[in-house]
Amino acid sequence: MCDFQIRGRTHGMEIVLKEKDAVDWVYRGEGAANIVLAYTGSSPAFIGKVMRVQKAPINGSQRARSPTAFTKYEYLLWGDIGNLVSCTDRDIAAQTFVQHVMSPLLGSKHVDAGKLVKVSREFLELAEKEVRSQRPSWRVNTGKIDTQRDYALILSDHSIFPHGALDGEPCISVEIKPKCGFIPFSRFITHGNAVKRCMTRFRMHQALKLHQEEISEFSDYDPLDLFSGSKDRILKAVKDLFSTPQNNFRVFLNGSLIFGALGGSAENTDVIVGEAFEDALKSDVRADIGLCTTSLLQLVTETLYKSGVLDRLLEVQKLDSLDIEGAIHAYYDVISEPCVVCGQLNEAEELHRYSSLHSLPLDQSLKIVKNFLIAATAKDCSLMISFRRRVCEEWGSSNNTIRLESGKFFDYKAHFIDLDLKPMKKMEEYYELDKKIVSLYRKIEKGKVGDISNAKFYKSKLGK
Repeated sequence: MCDFQIRGRTHGMEIVLKEKDAVDWVYRGEGAANIVLAYTGSSPAFIGKVMRVQKAPINGSQRARSPTAFTKYEYLLWGDIGNLVSCTDRDIAAQTFVQHVMSPLLGSKHVDAGKLVKVSREFLELAEKEVRSQRPSWRVNTGKIDTQRDYALILSDHSIFPHGALDGEPCISVEIKPKCGFIPFSRFITHGNAVKRCMTRFRMHQALKLHQEEISEFSDYDPLDLFSGSKDRILKAVKDLFSTPQNNFRVFLNGSLIFGALGGSAENTDVIVGEAFEDALKSDVRADIGLCTTSLLQLVTETLYKSGVLDRLLEVQKLDSLDIEGAIHAYYDVISEPCVVCGQLNEAEELHRYSSLHSLPLDQSLKIVKNFLIAATAKDCSLMISFRRRVCEEWGSSNNTIRLESGKFFDYKAHFIDLDLKPMKKMEEYYELDKKIVSLYRKIEKGKVGDISNAKFYKSKLGK
């Protein structure tokens, strides 16, 4: 087992969270694979921390216990990464992945690998019972806390500054899901899918989500604006995220959610929501009446522009240089199975194009798949930016300080979260989802979008 399990030990004693400890952990939010709990108790070991626990699907059956964290092909894929493949538990492997892969790529100052702590089954069962009523109903119906886990991941609560509330200065935090910040440039994108070279994946995916009624309205957000390096375009992106937050934009005050949705998709920001948010910000931003929201969005923009964190994220995303349409062929070579994609192609030109991928040596195929999965993590992560107003309004020696036009000074910190290790098997899911997204968009272009709407509406919202 991996050596850093000892991170869950204090004074030589291994910490084990038991049933009585569950009442000190409250629901903070969740994604597709994990639920996040925040600590409300008095133990110095956990003050200012959150816990991430894995979810299990609700299907009425017990999850099979695997003696290893990886499949035999994942052993090939990650064998050169520290002691990653020696991990016998997926939670431990996930932490190792963040520590040895994502932290060097994104910068250790912006990545928190966390600490593992042992949890009893009774702790997880009571935690599941306690948070059930706080979770979105559609999340409850699809998954629950996996009570078969042996470990949970303890992380710093990046929605607050250390001891921020004790210092008397409130902390405001903004969580952004940037999504993919570039247009794919791979020569392996088929002629029929050429639209991928001129339309962002995010905006095409919005059409599919609306078609499947996962969202109620398109978002005006364009990731290309956020990653542009232009302060004006970054501000536009931040404003668009605020207007249509969905699950891509949330705001916390002293660790409590004041804008956006926990574990789901928030509705568009109307006048009532906007006014309530403006009122909640008064104690922290302290701008002129009616300008608190504007000041916060400018603060986020200035921080993104100055910090350069998105530049590093974009570099990691671009490790996907072949697109899923190229990487899927390398995947089938790695798992030593006939390529399903090539088996569905009829055009000799297309088959010839992919033959070069299938003639690569195994080490190059492994590199393609590995880079794709690392990039997938970077495309799906979140960025948490926290602010605290400086009592002494001067630049001082800190590089992590932003000054607004109003003359107010704020310290900031930025951390990437949700840096999940993607299972290799998801390559097939990525390919199928890509087909669905592009197929619907091509129908929109041809005016064939089914019964729920019309092509003109879709195309106007997509901006094309």
